Amino acid sequence: MIRAVFGTLAPFVRGQRGTLAAGLALSLAGAAGTLAQPMVARSVLTAVQTGRPVWHLVVLLVTLTVTGAVLGGVRSYLLHRAGARMVLATRRVLVDHLLRLPVAEFDRRRTGDLLSRAGADTATMQSALTSGLVDIAGGAVITIGAAAMMAWLDPIMFAFTTVAFAGLFAGFFTARRVRDASREVQDRLGTMTSAIDRAISAVRTIKASRAETREAAVVAGHAERAYAAGLRLAGLNARLGPLINSAVQIGLLLVIGVGGFRVASGTMPVGDLAAFALFLYLLMAPLARTLTAYAEVQSGLGAMQRVEEILALPAETATDRPLLSFPARTAPAIRFERACFAYPGGAPALREVSFTVPYGTQTALVGPSGAGKSTALALIERFHDVTSGRVLVAGRDVREQPRDELRAHLGYVEQDAPVLAGTVRDNLLLAAPGADDDRLMAVLGTVRLTHLVERSPLGLDTPVGEGGVLLSGGERQRLAIARTLIAAPPILLLDEPTSNLDAVNERALREAIAAVSRRHTLVVVAHRLSTVLHADQIVVLDEGRISGVGSHDELFTANPLYRELATQQLLTA
Repeated sequence: MIRAVFGTLAPFVRGQRGTLAAGLALSLAGAAGTLAQPMVARSVLTAVQTGRPVWHLVVLLVTLTVTGAVLGGVRSYLLHRAGARMVLATRRVLVDHLLRLPVAEFDRRRTGDLLSRAGADTATMQSALTSGLVDIAGGAVITIGAAAMMAWLDPIMFAFTTVAFAGLFAGFFTARRVRDASREVQDRLGTMTSAIDRAISAVRTIKASRAETREAAVVAGHAERAYAAGLRLAGLNARLGPLINSAVQIGLLLVIGVGGFRVASGTMPVGDLAAFALFLYLLMAPLARTLTAYAEVQSGLGAMQRVEEILALPAETATDRPLLSFPARTAPAIRFERACFAYPGGAPALREVSFTVPYGTQTALVGPSGAGKSTALALIERFHDVTSGRVLVAGRDVREQPRDELRAHLGYVEQDAPVLAGTVRDNLLLAAPGADDDRLMAVLGTVRLTHLVERSPLGLDTPVGEGGVLLSGGERQRLAIARTLIAAPPILLLDEPTSNLDAVNERALREAIAAVSRRHTLVVVAHRLSTVLHADQIVVLDEGRISGVGSHDELFTANPLYRELATQQLLTA
C-alpha cells in the first residue's frame, strides 16, 4: 500500500523525502522510547519490592516520557510541513496541467468538478501522504516490539490476549472499503460544486427568470446526494470505533483476570504483570492508530485517483525555446484544404471546407447561426484538430507546429469576449506582459476606451469586476480586442467584434480594424453588413459547407443565401 501511494505521486514526494525520512526516524525513535518505558516501570516495581534505590529509574522513566513527547511534537511539525509542501506541489502541477488540456476536455467536463479536484481532493491527500503512512510505520514497530516483549514476559498470557486482536484485524477489512466510499464522496462534492458554480455564474439570468427556487432545489438535490455519500463513509468509519474499544477492553479484562490469578498463584511476579499490562496498552493503542491511519490512507488514495485521472489526460505540449520568427510570406496566410470537423457525438460542423486567406487582406466569414464560422477560427487556433483535410498557416499544417509557437502569431477574440477578474492593466498585460503604460494607453485609444481609465483615479488599475461585470457589454468587447491588439500578431481572428457596440463605437472600432488590416491579416466572423462591406473577400458558410466566396457585389448578385443575409439578417451601418 505504501508503495502504491508513493508510486502514484513520486514526483511530489521526491522533494520531501528528507523531511519524511526525518519524520519516520523520529517516529521510530519515539517508538523505541515508548517500548522501553514498560521495562523501566517493571524495574521500578522490582526495586521497590527488594528495597533498592529507584530514583535513577524514575528519572529515566520521566526522561523517556518527556523525550517521547518532544519527539512527537517535532515529528508532527515536520510531517505537517512536508504534507503542505506536497499538496502545494500537487496543486501547481495539477493547475498547470489543467490549463494545458485541450479545449475539448473542458467542453466535456464540469468546471466545478475540476475546481474540487484542485482544492478538496489535494487537501484530502495530505494526511494520507504524511501522518497516515508514518503512523502506520511507527505503529508497526511498536506493535511488533510490544508483541515480542509480551511473548517473552509470559507466553501463556500472550496467547490469551491474542483473542482480543481479532476485532482489530477485522477492522482492516472495513477500512479497505473506505477508499471507494471516499471516492464517491469526492465525486458527489465535485458535482455539487459544479451546480453551485453554474448557479452563481448565471445569477443575473436566474434572477431575471425568477428561477431562484428551482436552481436552489437543483443544488440542494446534489447536496443531499453528497450528504448521503458522506453518511455512508461516516458509517464505515464509525464501525472502527466499537471494534477498537471492544478489543482494548477485552484485552485489559483478560490481563486483569488471568494475570491476577497467575500473580495470586505465584507463577507471575507483580512487576511482570505491570509491564505486561503496559505493553498491552502500547500494543492496542498503536494498532488502533494504525487502523485509523489505514482508513485515512484509503481516503487519500480515493482522492489521488481523481487527481490521477486529470494528470493522465494528454495535455498540449509546451516548449521553453525561443519562438521562431514568422515564416516568409511566400505562402497564403491561411488555407483550408477540404477541412472536415465534427464535435464528439455531434453532427459534422465543417464539411470539406476550402478557401484561402492572402496576407494583408481582410476576410469575412458569414452565414446562418450554426454554419461553422466560429469552428473555423477554433481550427486555426488548434483548439480542435480537423478530422480530415488540412488547415495551413503560412504554408504549414497547424498540426505540425508547436501550439505556443503557432498562437504567438495569432490574435484571437472569441465571441463572448471574456474579461478576466482584476484590473484594466491585468487584462491588457495578459497577451503582452512587457508592455509599458504608454503602449497600453495607445491601444485603449485605438478602441476608444481611454475614458475607462480617465474617469477613475486608479487609472489603468481600475477594477473590472468578476468577468468584467463592472463594464458595459461594449466596453468588455473593446477591452478584449485591445488585449489582442497590444500583442500585434501578424494574423488577427475576430469572432463578431462589433456585436455589442453601438453605432458610434462600432464606427470607431471599424476604423481601428481598417487601420490594423493594413498591417495585419484579418479573419472576421461578421454579422453586420458594415463589417462585410469593407472585407477583401467574403466566405459564405451554410451547414458547414462553402456556399460562396467573393466580394459583396459578386455574392449579392450570384449567391441567394448571401443576398438573403444581406437584405434580411445583416444589420446596415
